[in-house]
Amino acid sequence: MATPNFDYENFAQNLAAQAQELVPQDFNDDQKQYVINTLGNFSLLSGKAIAEDPNLNFNEEQAVTITQIIAEWAFHKSVDVIRSGIPQQYWDGILQKIAYTIFEIAKQTFSQGLPNDKILELIEHHVKKSYNEALEELKNKGIIDEGLMEYAASQSNMDRMAQEMQEQQQNAQQSAQEDDSSEFSNIPQPQPQKVESKVLKLATVAMLFNKMNQDRVQSILNKFEQDDAQSVVKYMKIPDLPEKVGAQNVLRCLQEIKTALPHSTDLNPNKAVLKLKKFASKHTNEELETILIRERIGVKRLVYNAIEGKFYDKIPPKVASIVATHLQNSV
Repeated sequence: MATPNFDYENFAQNLAAQAQELVPQDFNDDQKQYVINTLGNFSLLSGKAIAEDPNLNFNEEQAVTITQIIAEWAFHKSVDVIRSGIPQQYWDGILQKIAYTIFEIAKQTFSQGLPNDKILELIEHHVKKSYNEALEELKNKGIIDEGLMEYAASQSNMDRMAQEMQEQQQNAQQSAQEDDSSEFSNIPQPQPQKVESKVLKLATVAMLFNKMNQDRVQSILNKFEQDDAQSVVKYMKIPDLPEKVGAQNVLRCLQEIKTALPHSTDLNPNKAVLKLKKFASKHTNEELETILIRERIGVKRLVYNAIEGKFYDKIPPKVASIVATHLQNSV
């Protein structure tokens, strides 16, 4: 056996189990089961081929990575074909072509020792090419028309999930702001001349922190008393905070504390790249592959692009920063 320690059967079962939580909720039971079965079957077949092919020389980590890549694309493209409107009897043929393409490209690129970001980039390119070629073949046979082919080609569950991730983050922040705003409304409004109020000063600090780089904010908050730090974080989430505490009070407090606080910088893609690059620099290539084994394709692309000094623009900078923090805390 080429990769004797790779338990591909158990790994395929775990991937299929994870997929159950990610299948679109608007799918009916048959559609959901189709996605799960497709992912599980392709994972099992590819894992078996890698593990038992004597001509391949992949280690366990590489075998896991290739199998996971195939599983993730099987998930995304099976969702795409279901949403495409293409008759169901042609779904398997499309997905088999894609899986075969991924398997061959992955074998070649991993054997050649290409950088991981290049591998994922090539695989994504060939997945899209293979998918579009399969659609065009159906059109040429008269099975689908031009309009349906274009509609099917426009489907991208990977992009949709990235967008949903961003919207969920924004909704969570808005919900937290609304909750905290309700609590803050119960605090008596200080008069303009009474700037010694602790609540006022903490609220003013919160306004200043909202203009600063959040990593720097956290390093400053670590020096606060725990209760004060929690109050500042709570006030940072309140919309229209300056209006709630009074402009004159804000200006007076800012005048007192402005020299003691650092200047602000906005979160941007370059900051996310630097954060991820710093994380990656602390690990060898082998360690990094191990850390990223069970991460999704988008996360892998984000990290490997950052190593090259590039930003993977399908993921918003704020989400990229959250991913970097997650990776730092996971090791």
